[in-house]
Amino acid sequence: MSIFETLESEVRSYSRGWPVVFDRAQGSWQYAEDGKAYLDFFAGAGALNYGHNNPVLKQALIDYISRDGVTHSLDMYTTAKRDFLQTVDDVLLKPRSMEYKVVFPGPGGANAVEAALKLARKVTGKESVINFTNAFHGMTLGALSVTGNSMKRGGAGIPLVHATPMPYDKYFDGAYPDFLYFDRLLQDSGSGLNEPAAVIVESVQGEGGINAARLEWLKGLSELCKRHGILLILDDVQMGCGRTGPFFSFEDAGIEPDMICLSKSISGYGLPMAVTLIKPELDVWEPGEHNGTFRGINPAFVTAAESLRTYWSDDELEKATRAKGERVGAALSEIADSYPDVGLTAKGRGLARGLEFPNGELAGKVCAAAFERGLLMETSGPDGEVMKLLPPLTTTDAEFSQGLEIITESVRSVLSA
Repeated sequence: MSIFETLESEVRSYSRGWPVVFDRAQGSWQYAEDGKAYLDFFAGAGALNYGHNNPVLKQALIDYISRDGVTHSLDMYTTAKRDFLQTVDDVLLKPRSMEYKVVFPGPGGANAVEAALKLARKVTGKESVINFTNAFHGMTLGALSVTGNSMKRGGAGIPLVHATPMPYDKYFDGAYPDFLYFDRLLQDSGSGLNEPAAVIVESVQGEGGINAARLEWLKGLSELCKRHGILLILDDVQMGCGRTGPFFSFEDAGIEPDMICLSKSISGYGLPMAVTLIKPELDVWEPGEHNGTFRGINPAFVTAAESLRTYWSDDELEKATRAKGERVGAALSEIADSYPDVGLTAKGRGLARGLEFPNGELAGKVCAAAFERGLLMETSGPDGEVMKLLPPLTTTDAEFSQGLEIITESVRSVLSA
C-alpha cells in the first residue's frame, strides 16, 4: 500500500478505516487482493443500490461498449440518452402522475444540487436559501453553504453565505411545534430573515446521522413552502433510487417537490451520473447557461435505463426493501435494548439504518471491529456517533443474517471492553 501513502493526498478517508487493497466485487461482497471477502454494508455510500457488478446491468454495458456506442457526448442527442429519458417517463414519471423536465448537470450529486440552487435563484430573483441542521448536500461551494457539518464547511476557506439553517425534524425532541420558529420568522417583517428563494431538504439525513424525518413533518414543510411561495428542493442523492423503499424517498409523504436532485444509484452500476428534475414552469434556462463537460456519460445512461426497467417496472423491489429494512431496524433495536445503560438508539427508514452511540469513539470502534470480522460499515453524524448501514437493496436474507451477527458481535466486543 506504500504507493497510496506516498502519492495520494492526505485527504483520503475511507481507505484509512479499511486498510486493504480491494481487487474485485460482486453483489454484496468485495474481495481484497489476498482473497479475503468483505460483506459490503456501505455500497459506495449509496451508489450501489443494486450491488457490485450487477449481472443484468453489466451485460447491457458490455453490449453497448462492444458495439462502439457513444461514450462522451456533452448534451448532444444520442440513442442512449433517448432510451434513458423515455424510460424515466415510462417507468418513473407517468405511473406516478409526475411531470418534470430533466436537467443533466454533471457527473455528481453536488452538480445536481448546484443546478437546483442556481435555478431557484434565477427563477425567483432571490438569493437566500433555507437549509436544515445536520444537512449534507455536497462539497462544492454552493452545496457547502447549505451543509451543516462545521468540519466540511471549514474546508471552503471563505465565508459561506446566502443560506440560513432551520431546525430539522426532532431537533428539539418535540419540545416545540413543527416549524414554529421558521413560520414565525417568515411572517414577521422585523425578523431579519431574507426572503428565501428555496428550501433544500433531505427526507432522511444520511451523512447527518441517519435522521429520518417524519412523513407529517415533510408534508408540513411542503405546505409551508406553498403558503409562502418558496420553492422546495428535495435532495434525494443518497436516499433516492429505492433506498427507503419507494423509488423517491418522499413518496410516502404524498408531496411533490419543485426540484429533485438524484445521483449515486441513478446510474445503477456505480458510474458517474446525476440529474436534477425540475417542474416544467421552472425551465427558464438560456441555452448553455448551465453546462459541463461530463453531463453526457452514455454508458451511465445505458445502465440507468436498464436498472429502471429491471427493478422499477413493478413494486417487488420496493416491497422487499421495506421488509428487509424492518428486519434490520428490529435487529438494531434489539441490540440497543440489550444495553439499556449505554444509551443506544436505532434509527432510519427502509435500508438506510443506523445505531447511535453516546460518542463517535464507540461508533468508530464498532465499525473497526466489524471490519476485522469481514463487514464494511461507516460512521456518520456530526461527531461520527452513528454506525451507518447502507447495504445493497439486493442483499439476500442469508447475507443480512451474517451481517447482523457480525454487528451484534462487534457491539458486544466493544461495549464489554
